[in-house]
Amino acid sequence: MSGHLYGIGVGPGDPELLTIKAAKILGRVDVILAASSTKNDDSMALDIARPHLKTNARVIRLGFPMSRDEATLQSAWEENARLVLGELGQGHDAAFLTLGDPLLYSTFAYLLRTLRTLAPEQAVTVVPGITSFQAVAAATQTVLAESAQNLLILPGIRDAGELRKSLEGADNAVILKAYTNFSAIREELRTFPTPTHCVFASKMGMKDQFITRSLDEAPDNPTYLSLMLLTKNESL
Repeated sequence: MSGHLYGIGVGPGDPELLTIKAAKILGRVDVILAASSTKNDDSMALDIARPHLKTNARVIRLGFPMSRDEATLQSAWEENARLVLGELGQGHDAAFLTLGDPLLYSTFAYLLRTLRTLAPEQAVTVVPGITSFQAVAAATQTVLAESAQNLLILPGIRDAGELRKSLEGADNAVILKAYTNFSAIREELRTFPTPTHCVFASKMGMKDQFITRSLDEAPDNPTYLSLMLLTKNESL
């Protein structure tokens, strides 16, 4: 029989923030699938999950190119999907690790879509994880939404002007990956017509996490793991 594939959200950085279900699965699967850039073997998701892994679990690193070329990306997804199917075909249960949640701006979503094309009958279970913005909200006691308010989730890699247009229709918002256009985003927020309370955070749940409620204190060149919470109500 084919093995079972689990998409595991390991949370934002603290190994204690994995769900009980995720920890139980990681404690028994044979194969751990860890995504990384083709330029290095680093996997933050693997580092987070390591305390929960089965002692003799075999770790397979799946390389994904940091490219926007669709043909290059598609080729990488198919190559990795076939590798995963090869492991599952030998009867091994496998867990694909992903930061935060597996279905929110995650590499797992692309792998899942490719698997659905190559092997529609393959058994897959997705285990949700705590997102980075939920962890930041908890740490700063920031209410993400209440009563009839809406909450908008945006990627920071979009043009700052487009972000502004989107934010104008939102009560509260989360900007993930707030690193590429951070300087432009910060300038847009400074001229925002309505009062907006901001929390900036990077590397949440890790040893060198950084949180501030001041845009001026945020670094000019934040890390990849940076985000912003924008609310119309102040933190508690």
